[in-house]
This record gives sequence, C-alpha cells and structure tokens, in this order.
Amino acid sequence: MFPRLAEQYRSVVHDLVMSLQALAKSLQNRGIAATCYICGDGRDGHGASFVANLDANHMVRFLVSDFGISWVESRDGHELVKLEGAEAIQELQRVAQVLQNPEAAGGSRAANLTSKPRGAFSRP
Repeated sequence: MFPRLAEQYRSVVHDLVMSLQALAKSLQNRGIAATCYICGDGRDGHGASFVANLDANHMVRFLVSDFGISWVESRDGHELVKLEGAEAIQELQRVAQVLQNPEAAGGSRAANLTSKPRGAFSRP
C-alpha cells in the first residue's frame, strides 16, 4: 500500500510542477511578474518554486516537492497567509482563476487583490 501511495504523491507533484510552469508562462504573457524554478533537471518533477509579484509590495509563493506543498502570501515583507497541503492547492487554483480572468471574479484584478481581510486571496 505505501509504495502505491508514494507513487501517487510523486505523480501529484509532477502534475503540479507542470501546472506551475504553465501558470507562470500565462501570467508573464499577461504582464504579471511570475517565475517557476524547477528542482533537479526538470524531467523528474521532484519539485518547483512558483513566485508571482502581484504589485510592488504583494507576492505569493507556492512550493511543491517530495517533502510537501505550501502556499505563502506576503505584503510589505510580512507573511499574511500560510497554507499547506490540499488547502495550498485550492488557494493556488483560486488565485490562478482571479489572475487569469479578473472580470469573471467580479471586477478588476487590483480590486480582487486588495479586498480580502486575511490576505488578498483568503476567503472572507
């Protein structure tokens, strides 16, 4: 059972790495500063670090590796929100939707990034 679970987790990490690369490229094409650094040679999918600068003082970082998954959002150098595991993946999905299609999320990207109380992307 454990080898099967380990292989499933490696598959999730690999899928997340590929998705982060695509998200970074998509955001860059929209003029948003975003990067995705791959751990290792990039073929094994062992992990990645995704960072997006939402404005001069607001950034998000998503880390995925064989050791875990985490989401950190900070403003002015201060950590606002830190999530791990499934919650981190859900927040990444929500952010990707807001950044890629702000009108469908109910307004401009700038308004969506500043209107949440816990952090720009936290649920009310």
